[in-house]
Amino acid sequence: MADASADVAIARDAPPGASPAEVALLASVFVVAACGLVYELAAGALASYLLGDSVLQFSTIIGTYLFAMGLGSWASRFIERQLIAQFLRIELLVGLIGGMLPALLFVAHASLPVGHGASFRVLLYGMVLVVGALVGLEIPLVMRILKRHFSERYALRELVSQVLTFDYLGALAVAVAFPLLFVPHLGLIRTGVFFGLLNAAVAVWALWLFRAELRRWRLHAAACAAVIAVLVATLAGADRITTWAEDGFYGDSVILRESSDYQRVVVTSGPSGVRLYLNGNLQFHSRDEYRYHEALVHPAMAAHGAPKRVLVLGGGDGMAVREILRYPGVEEVTLVELDPHITTLFSTQPLLRKLNQDALLSPRLRIVNTDAFGWLEQHPQDLFDVIVVDFPDPTNFAIGKLYTHTFYTMLDIDSNSPYHPANNSKAFQKLLHVLEKKGLTHPVLIQSSHSGGIHVYYFFPKQLHTFRVASLVHVTLINAGFKPKPGHLEIFPNPKPYTTNGKFSNYKPHRLPLQPDSGSYILDRWGDIVTNAESLTHLGQVSMFLRLAQASAAAHGEDIAKIEAALDWAYRLYTDKIAKYQYLDRDYSEAAREWLEDLLLTMAI
Repeated sequence: MADASADVAIARDAPPGASPAEVALLASVFVVAACGLVYELAAGALASYLLGDSVLQFSTIIGTYLFAMGLGSWASRFIERQLIAQFLRIELLVGLIGGMLPALLFVAHASLPVGHGASFRVLLYGMVLVVGALVGLEIPLVMRILKRHFSERYALRELVSQVLTFDYLGALAVAVAFPLLFVPHLGLIRTGVFFGLLNAAVAVWALWLFRAELRRWRLHAAACAAVIAVLVATLAGADRITTWAEDGFYGDSVILRESSDYQRVVVTSGPSGVRLYLNGNLQFHSRDEYRYHEALVHPAMAAHGAPKRVLVLGGGDGMAVREILRYPGVEEVTLVELDPHITTLFSTQPLLRKLNQDALLSPRLRIVNTDAFGWLEQHPQDLFDVIVVDFPDPTNFAIGKLYTHTFYTMLDIDSNSPYHPANNSKAFQKLLHVLEKKGLTHPVLIQSSHSGGIHVYYFFPKQLHTFRVASLVHVTLINAGFKPKPGHLEIFPNPKPYTTNGKFSNYKPHRLPLQPDSGSYILDRWGDIVTNAESLTHLGQVSMFLRLAQASAAAHGEDIAKIEAALDWAYRLYTDKIAKYQYLDRDYSEAAREWLEDLLLTMAI
């Protein structure tokens, strides 16, 4: 004990060279910052995996964590005595709670009954608050310990500069290593435990270096040993915890669970069939996937008649390719799938190969593992007879970017609408005329079904920004006195916000044109059914529609500068004049919000 006291005394009288205790404390700042960021990232990643919507989860987790750190920093002023002992205890608590956070959340999510999402969120944000507050206590305590023990070496500005330098360097190291190294190779549970052990190591380091100043040294040593034992046991059982939690989460027997660089892949098998989950979201069920994939592929293939070159975007499971390869005239299929892990699984795993009937092993198939969005931009010269888009639903912004551009817009006019030509031909012609003034000059009209509704299509020569197109049509119609309203006049795509008050917006699909025996026919500009020799057969109707669509795109190519100028005008108007009023939404019903929006747009124009 006396020797240790002498060491500390020597450190205080030491020349400018850094003492071991000083180096240890500065190194602990690096470790503390790294560990704190890992717990924050792990909570956000786990919440995204279990709850979906990565943007929402990371935003709320980061905000809560930073708020808690502020609380911890504020509370540090009330710690006046035994700074090293308090620092050691905080390190152990951070290591235990933060290190166990992913494992505890996995177990809790699997244990809670279905429908108890609120209880899980309370636990999630409660743990984030606790860990954040403890991390917020750490740095102020380290600064005060450095100031107390090495006051002759540090002015306040130098102390703050030194500590924050190590703090930010630790955060940078982990920000890079977390997604590229730790999670892909260790997984979330092991990553959390590993950094919990680093926090415990800092506590052990402090226990040894400052053993002369600590009261109840043996009790602190026992606490360090206990925390390390719990973390090591969790590290050893990480696979069992993950397996148990996922078995409870998915219900059926999990026959494959792997993590790629992009997502968590889980395949289950049960009495009802095989299911594929990506990041916890169901992608298909073997019992009924044919309904989706047949409807996705065959209408386009039949409409073309004799496709030879086909492009598939997404669909790494090979199900859409399976349907395409049923056509003997198809010579080449190009599959662009982001995750090579998916295409490898579905071309090597026997059960999955059986589902896609070895489609991914076909000599007619070329697989390109890259981002479909970027691949399209890099290969504008490649021509295909049919393009099949097999993307997941846009449940987050990362996937949503795949839907940010469109090559057409469509108006759905119900048969009971006051704008239907059978009810008011002047209103219908006025509607076409106001859009024509914005450059939309060549509509293609379709009777949607036996109900007598009308779909008015406008095709473009190139992809245009989806939201800007929606804004243009919406603003133009409002300016002319038309009122877009479900069941009367609907716009596809429409300018709904992605989320409202934290909830996803629901977007309606529209009926595909000219489905067999659906009462869908090509109409002329006045809303009358076109009757000629070509229109007498369904195949003739489809051929005529495709020809009219190409003519519409070509005609709009001549006015594309006018259309793009109108898109910019509508976008600025819609976002500038409407977005600022969105805070009023919470006080109004959906109908009232629509009325308010239309009124504001009319006033703005």
